[in-house]
Amino acid sequence: TSNGEEVATLTIKSKLREIIENEDKAKPLSDQAIADLLKKEGFPIARRTVQKYREQMNIPVKRLRRQVT
Repeated sequence: TSNGEEVATLTIKSKLREIIENEDKAKPLSDQAIADLLKKEGFPIARRTVQKYREQMNIPVKRLRRQVT
């Protein structure tokens, strides 16, 4: 975190899942946008890390999460 604490991977994955579940399904967030949101909440991780965790949790990429209404 910003003050030097280590955050468990499970905490970050939980927050990642929460962000994706609450995103606009017509305009899903990119990995970079998710990384930016996590950074604002005190979890400074790279886009590549978001991608890695998303893949580990079997969450599809942005274009496959898009739902046309």
